[in-house]
Amino acid sequence: MRRILRLRDYHVNMRRILICLALVLIPVLAGPPMTTLTIEVTTQDGKPIDRAGVIVRFVKGHSVVKLGKSIRKEWEMRTSQEGRVTIPPIPQGSILIQVIAKNYQTFGDTFDVDEPQKTITIKLNPPQAQYSAHEK
Repeated sequence: MRRILRLRDYHVNMRRILICLALVLIPVLAGPPMTTLTIEVTTQDGKPIDRAGVIVRFVKGHSVVKLGKSIRKEWEMRTSQEGRVTIPPIPQGSILIQVIAKNYQTFGDTFDVDEPQKTITIKLNPPQAQYSAHEK
């Protein structure tokens, strides 16, 4: 009889331990909150720039650890004819966006992303006139 009671207590305690472990591990396994990012690249006049190189890097923010599963943290893409590029889900936090387009100044800045979907519009400047220290 005692053995049956001890065995039952053992099973009750094991269930409690497993429930506690499950409650602790579920948020860890769920991963960080993600954002789907759309970037629009235009001229100062608002015209879209196609074929601009867009580099997006996750800099810092929510944990990117997913127990052995790596989360992609960097993308290199080109804009469409409408001047848009859509990045697959990226961890929320600070991201660095760099844009390189022919006949325009290179753009680079860090943005904070904390929504499930975000659109960022980037206006590129025309190149500056060249100058030299040797000219008067």
